[in-house]
Amino acid sequence: MPSASDLRVAWYRFRCTFGQRWTGYLALVLLLGLVGGLALGSLAAARRTQAAFPAYLASTNPSDLTVLTGNFGDAGSSGYDPALIAKIAALPGVRHTTSYVGLNVAVLAPDGSAPGGAGPVAASVDGEFFSTDRVTIVAGQLADPGRRDEAVIDALGTPPQVHVGDVAAFGFYTNAQAARLNTGQRVKPVLRVNVRVTGKAVFSSEGAQDDVDTLRNGGPLFTPALARQLAGCCANYTETAVQLTGGNSAVAAAEARIQRLLPSGFPVEFYVTSATESKAERAIEPTSIALAVFGGIAGLAALVIAGQLIGRQLRLGAGDLAVLRALGSRQAGIVCDGLPGVGCAVAAGALLAGVVAVALSPIAPVGPVRAVYPSRGLAFDWTVLGGGAALLIAVLSLLAVVVARRQAPGGAARARRPGPGSGTFWVRAARAGGLPASAAEGIRLALDSGSGRRQVPLRSAVGGTALAIVVLMTTVTFGASLQTLVSHPALYGWNWTFALNAGSPSYIAMDRADALLSRDPAVAGWTGIYFATARIDGQTVPVIGMSPHSPVAPPLLSGHGLDTAGQVVLGSATLAQLHKRVGDVVTVETGGARTFLVRIAGTATLPSLGAPGTLHTEMGTGAVFSYQLIPGAVSGQPNEILVSLRPGADPGAARARLQALVPADSGGSVSGVQRPAEIVGYRTMGTAPALLAAALAVGAVSSLWLALMASVRQRRRDLAVLKTLGFTRRQLAATVAWQATVTVVVGTAAGVPLGIALGRFLWDLFARQIDVIPQPIVPAAAIAAVIAGALLIANLVAVIPGRAAGRTPAAALLRSE
Repeated sequence: MPSASDLRVAWYRFRCTFGQRWTGYLALVLLLGLVGGLALGSLAAARRTQAAFPAYLASTNPSDLTVLTGNFGDAGSSGYDPALIAKIAALPGVRHTTSYVGLNVAVLAPDGSAPGGAGPVAASVDGEFFSTDRVTIVAGQLADPGRRDEAVIDALGTPPQVHVGDVAAFGFYTNAQAARLNTGQRVKPVLRVNVRVTGKAVFSSEGAQDDVDTLRNGGPLFTPALARQLAGCCANYTETAVQLTGGNSAVAAAEARIQRLLPSGFPVEFYVTSATESKAERAIEPTSIALAVFGGIAGLAALVIAGQLIGRQLRLGAGDLAVLRALGSRQAGIVCDGLPGVGCAVAAGALLAGVVAVALSPIAPVGPVRAVYPSRGLAFDWTVLGGGAALLIAVLSLLAVVVARRQAPGGAARARRPGPGSGTFWVRAARAGGLPASAAEGIRLALDSGSGRRQVPLRSAVGGTALAIVVLMTTVTFGASLQTLVSHPALYGWNWTFALNAGSPSYIAMDRADALLSRDPAVAGWTGIYFATARIDGQTVPVIGMSPHSPVAPPLLSGHGLDTAGQVVLGSATLAQLHKRVGDVVTVETGGARTFLVRIAGTATLPSLGAPGTLHTEMGTGAVFSYQLIPGAVSGQPNEILVSLRPGADPGAARARLQALVPADSGGSVSGVQRPAEIVGYRTMGTAPALLAAALAVGAVSSLWLALMASVRQRRRDLAVLKTLGFTRRQLAATVAWQATVTVVVGTAAGVPLGIALGRFLWDLFARQIDVIPQPIVPAAAIAAVIAGALLIANLVAVIPGRAAGRTPAAALLRSE
């Protein structure tokens, strides 16, 4: 244990040597601040991104559930029932209700006709989307609730040619008029209004959507002033948002009470806000995990880079330790020598890391929520900032003490006994191969650590180089794997080329499909599928129904596909929620009194597939079982057909032929890849990943530069001897270049495989976490670029010390030795 006098001596030594060592302290502060700040900033960004949607949702004054309270049944009825809404508002536990109606609206041509027909468009009755479940304005301003001639448009689905400030003529119709209008008759609207677009808005339900969900987006939102005038005559449907005194915990009881109020035969449709929130958080999770992985890589790099710098800084005073011992210093005092400067530098670097992390905080959250996040400025995540800075200080301080103890006289370190250098073999090989003397000497300086007082920390130089390569290769491998996932739909469940949807009617005749698809030489396989929901062991799950042994099916993660009608394939997330394993038996309820026992055959990466606005399968969520278990599913009349093309087939020509099976004039479509929300979210991350990777690359290159500079500086005596023996300035520069090159080659040989292995390991963990097929990618071109770049940097770094070696006064240096 050091005494007060030991500490005073150490502090005195720090003040006396500060002028000689301040550059090393500054390098430690700056590198620890940059790379450590990058690590803390990435971890804070991951936390902020994951918590972004709940924070955004809370800012909208959200409802707890939304229920269908009006539904147009025939030409003489209305889709608005204020009496039913009043009954719901009077239920126990209901705090507040607001509603919106779907008005029958058509865009009018200058002559008053409606060439596009009429369809229901949302209009707030009493504050829904204006005060409750508030929309977020991303351009312009919110419409005045008291004006009927203003509206906002959905920013995520409206055509780009519609702009803020545009004015359009809208006609509003009764349900009976809308039915006649859509059959081609000309009908005079109940009301005609020239409406001005005041802003573009995003709805809270759109916070994290997949491509299936976005098919519902688009169109205007009309004001309460207009809705109150027209709800009694022109509403096609009504949705009522309910806020409960018990919050989410009271939803199940409220649903049961509301269902008892609904008329007999009325469709039961509930939309629970917590389910939307959970879906958004699942969609955001891959982005936040990727940021956390990146932060972990940067944190490891910060610790190792700082550890390398600490070791070099403490070794600068190693020559004085024997003198201190001879003057009577105790072992504890000798160990403390050099620690005050290192400790202050580590503390300053950790503080700077916190500042850098705060400066980086505006890049978060990343992903689709960023556009609507309520506060995107500086953020202070004290859990990450405080905990991360404390961890950096604690680990690096402990490392400094360990290094100081090892190099103290009488400590763990021992001088090597003189003997042949470790690089002797390679030096002989270089000479035997006819390489010039400068090359042989450069190899010796890089590989022979020397002995005794002149021993050089060879492992430190090679280790710093290897670290830089490991960091770069890990980042490159993980990034390439992530990019491959995004660009290969089969990895996230879309294991076919096209999905055919009939539009109206909602099924495709299989006899016509068989006649067309079986003769098409471009078609490799096809499968008819059915959409439904089922309760599996009490949990409501979206379902894809298909025949056992279907030629086209979602890609498997474990087990096998459907062999019989008594089996089910689950998404990995659904399997985890059910607390089951492959091979277990589950109970399936598909409506009415029909209950089945089925065995879990395997797990699959499920695609985003289904009808817009309904509960549908998503990446990792849902089930695949025989269509025979779905009530109402008729053999030969699937909802969609999945088609796989042969390799080399022309997708454009095939799409045109397939369109004949699902005519566009009846709403049919031939759709390509429908991306899950997780992939949509990744594509909206912007430049944040590139900025973080660039900053980490700067830190890694700086570590490489410092390692090479320290190695060359510690070989000054050897260079002076070579100059005395007749080496020219050019030969000395070549020797230094060879030394740097060999150091990088050795570090690269160790760092490349380690970095690739670490990147693959982290990607496998990430892929399993988000329920996709784990397929890590090792980009050969990027590896070659990293190796070539490392060699180029090594030779650039060697230029300055090489010139300095040529100008070194050899006699003065050797005399000082």
